[in-house]
Parts: sequence; structure tokens; C-alpha cells
Amino acid sequence: MHGEPSWCYLYRKMIPLLVATGHRVVAPDLVGFGRSDKPTRREDYSYQRHVDWMQALLEGLQLTDITLVCQDWGGLIGLRLVAENPERFARVVAANTMLPTGDQAPGEAFRKWQKLSQEVPVFPASGVLNSGTVTSLPQAVLDAYDAPYPDERHKEGARQFPLLVPTRPDDPTAAKNRAAWSVLRQWRKPFLTAFSDSDPITAGGDRLMHKLIPGAQGQDHTTLVGGGHFLQEDLGEALAGVVLRFLAATP
Repeated sequence: MHGEPSWCYLYRKMIPLLVATGHRVVAPDLVGFGRSDKPTRREDYSYQRHVDWMQALLEGLQLTDITLVCQDWGGLIGLRLVAENPERFARVVAANTMLPTGDQAPGEAFRKWQKLSQEVPVFPASGVLNSGTVTSLPQAVLDAYDAPYPDERHKEGARQFPLLVPTRPDDPTAAKNRAAWSVLRQWRKPFLTAFSDSDPITAGGDRLMHKLIPGAQGQDHTTLVGGGHFLQEDLGEALAGVVLRFLAATP
């Protein structure tokens, strides 16, 4: 689960590697991104609505025995789903993500991104992706990221996302995220982190999950070298390999 269009250049390389070994892959674009519907009113986008939309997907597809692979907002939404539907999930791979409660102040890197997202006159969808990678994305990939947004009206979801991250203890979704953590603190199914080495936004989140989530203990956690925030763009094949090894090693 991913907070940007799923069919990006290297992410497309991840899916065939997983499918080739017999795994089913469901890679939804979140509402407002990629090929999904794009409501044009800011108020149509809330943290809870995104959770509800993905909950409807789980139920509509009758998904069970799920291996959640989540990055960025995929974790903010996906880890909530894990906590609220633990019977549906078999294991988790968390990559450059976290489930914030607002009880800790966000870092300066996130604050700068939040400010930029609201003040920039034209929201640079492809520029955001390119700035969050270590490698420089090819022009064809940048064009693909821009293609779903013919004008600024279609970018309301992308602009709203940074404001939905809980950054204060009294945030509207903070209580539900704390409740989710009460479940994750008891989670004993396999939980793996695969963070990159060059992400200033989520750095250190993996160590916190190792400490708090029982299922993370004893796992072969990895730090992928040479990846930025969007590590599936920089190191898509390597991340797919981590997922495959984890699937092979866990019941």
C-alpha cells in the first residue's frame, strides 16, 4: 500500500517479481492519487475516510491472509487496518513509514514539506517524487506521475495529505491511532522493517517499531542502502527481494 500512483517505474518491477513466485498482489491507488477517483473538495479528504475506503476494499475483495507491504501513507492507513482487522493479516513489511499519534513533534524535514505543500502555487506531483529519491527519475516516469492531474483541481487530495498527519496530541485521529498502537504492542505475527538509509522524514521509526511490536523481535530487519524516502523508486527490485525472503521465512 502506497501513497502515490502504484504503477510507477520501479514499483512495476516489484510486482512481476512477486507474481512470478505465485503470490497475488493487490496494489490500490489511494483515492485522489494515480488512476483513482479524485474529489475536488479538500473536505472530502480526511484520514478516517482514507482508512474507511481501504477497509471497504478489504471487505469488497474478501482479502485474508494478507501480507501488508506499506510505505509512507500506506503505513498510516495500513497499520490502522492491521490493528482494526488483525484476523485478516498474516504479516507486515513496513518501509519508510510510521503510525504517528501526535504525541511526538514531527521533525523539521516534515514541517518544511508540510509548509511547502500548502504554499506552492502549482503542486509539483512529479517534483515531489523526484525530490524524495536518491536517484534521478527518468522523464517518462516524471510525466507518468503528472499525468493523472490535468489541473490543480485534481490535486486537492495530494495537497491535503500533509495536513492529515497527526502532529498534535489533540489531533482528531490521534485517539484512534493510539488505540491501534495498543493492538500493535500485542502483535506477535511476523513484522519486518525495510527502511532506506537516506530518508530524513522517517529515520528512526524502524527502531521504535522493533522496540514496541513483539512480532518484530528476532526478524531479519534490513536497511536498504542507496534509497531515499520513496525507496521503491530507488531500490524497487531490492525491496521486492526483501519481501520474497520474508514470505519464504515466515509461516
